[in-house]
Amino acid sequence: MTLYVPPCLWDETRAAQLLRRYWGRHADGSPRYTGSRFERLAGGGDKPCVADHFTADDVLAVSTLSVALPARAALRLVEPSAQDRYGVLLEQLPTDVELADADQHLIARGGPAWQLWERLRQIDGIGPVGAGKLLARKRPRLLPVYDSVIKRVFLRPSNDLGFWSDVRSSLRANDRQLVRHLRTVRALAGIGDDVSVLRVLDTMAWMCGTEDL
Repeated sequence: MTLYVPPCLWDETRAAQLLRRYWGRHADGSPRYTGSRFERLAGGGDKPCVADHFTADDVLAVSTLSVALPARAALRLVEPSAQDRYGVLLEQLPTDVELADADQHLIARGGPAWQLWERLRQIDGIGPVGAGKLLARKRPRLLPVYDSVIKRVFLRPSNDLGFWSDVRSSLRANDRQLVRHLRTVRALAGIGDDVSVLRVLDTMAWMCGTEDL
């Protein structure tokens, strides 16, 4: 299935405005939205030296998206013993592959991304949204951010286990029309090509979904 993308996200001018606002700064240089630091904090969660293990910077990064991990859960992620539990699955997820280009098995049920998501959920204090945002931090080109606002904007089902696959299908549909649109909007907004098209998509959706709250 493909993703329902509301009209507000197809309007290039409006979408670029949403992105500029999200990545904007206050007069003192502080970010207007802390989530604008999510993917860039400490050089990113997918830089080579940290790509295959979780760090304290990853814990801080997800907090910019309103996910506060309890100390006990954070320690489970970053202590050396965690490498065997999570690193072996992170190693199977490439850092340089866009979701539109990825093999389906990477994100399918039972695949490495799914296994890692389930393994993270088993940690007391990390729910499904927190686990998903941790994965988006480690693989920003491959795995999208997902939360209740994004779920509502995209009209997702209550028991939503197909989001990754549906986003992938949408990115590949119509000769990758959505990918081209997201790249165009990113350029119009001037936020930088290092921001993944997935992050452009989820940020636009989140901003659109919170305008009337």
